Amino acid sequence: MGELPANERTEPREPMARALELARAAKGRTSPNPAVGAVIVREGRIVAEGATQPGGRPHAETVALAAAGPAARGATMYVTLEPCAHYGRTPPCTDAIIAAGMAEVHVATLDPDPRVAGRGVGRLRAAGIVVTIGERAAEARDLNEDFARWVTTGRPLVIAKFAASLDGHSATRTGDSRWITGQAARLEVHRLRDRVDGILAGIGTILRDDPQLTTRLPEAERPVHHPQRFVLDSLARTPPSARILSRETPGTTTILATERAPESRRAALEAAGAEVLVLPAGSDGRVSLLDALDALGRREITSLLVEGGPTVHGAFLDQHLVDRIEAFIAPLIIGDRAAPLAVAGAGAETLAQATRLLDVQSRPLGPDTLISGYVRRVVWPEPPTGER
Repeated sequence: MGELPANERTEPREPMARALELARAAKGRTSPNPAVGAVIVREGRIVAEGATQPGGRPHAETVALAAAGPAARGATMYVTLEPCAHYGRTPPCTDAIIAAGMAEVHVATLDPDPRVAGRGVGRLRAAGIVVTIGERAAEARDLNEDFARWVTTGRPLVIAKFAASLDGHSATRTGDSRWITGQAARLEVHRLRDRVDGILAGIGTILRDDPQLTTRLPEAERPVHHPQRFVLDSLARTPPSARILSRETPGTTTILATERAPESRRAALEAAGAEVLVLPAGSDGRVSLLDALDALGRREITSLLVEGGPTVHGAFLDQHLVDRIEAFIAPLIIGDRAAPLAVAGAGAETLAQATRLLDVQSRPLGPDTLISGYVRRVVWPEPPTGER
């Protein structure tokens, strides 16, 4: 992004809101780095802006500084995440801000990366730059909660997504599930896929539905991002002819198997274009979910959309591995005890043991309703007392 033409510059009534817009537009393209937006304001006008570039570099701050040039001296920067103060894949952004001669920096939230977590702010203040922390902090944290989970635990943020009827079923007893929800809800699912690093399904879903697990959005929207596909398939039963392995299907597919998977099946899947990753088995003989999340984290998958089916959702919830729920509820009743539920597993014996969501939100999507909430929130570093 370059300097804005004079006739397009706007009054910075809420420059942090603009910085968040820039960050949201980069979401899904910057992993494993966070998606960050930065805006530079001088004499009441936005003179430059930037966002983290695809692949995670250059960072938003350096993009904005390059666009501003000499106009950065004495100006104010609004940035959605604390500028880094360590050498990683790029030099520290704090050094670039100091060298540019900036007078003031507004930071929405501190960086959860233990290598930063306040050090960036401290370095700027030591150089005489006025730093303000906390403007639109909640929005900034929600935007990069996946990065925060990954950088503090080594595992991706796990988002469980499912569609269900009013009475909790994901299909009829004959397996008919297309479509429980309408077009608006299905479009929202593709928007979710567009923002995550990985998507995971179980072998049951692959055998039953033969999905593509790709991102499909209207042409008017930005070029789509296809998350990496992962299949929990302990015995490597995925058919080499499955659509997720078709040459016409964009993106990559990794089969998560165990040592029990026959060598011949593994070889056939690899010949079809899949990667087969052999992982330890849990006590049930299936792929250990903890080991799977650790493996994905090592591959720099910061966010994982779990699309089930019910056995997979139940296993993740039983093992307390879900961070967020995205439940698409359709106004229909299937009413058959033989019909599969959206979530299986051991479940809760009492209501006190049931999984309860935090920060619940709901919104209509055509005739359907999306209910979102957190099973657990990511813990972020807090600014010094008095700066929240």
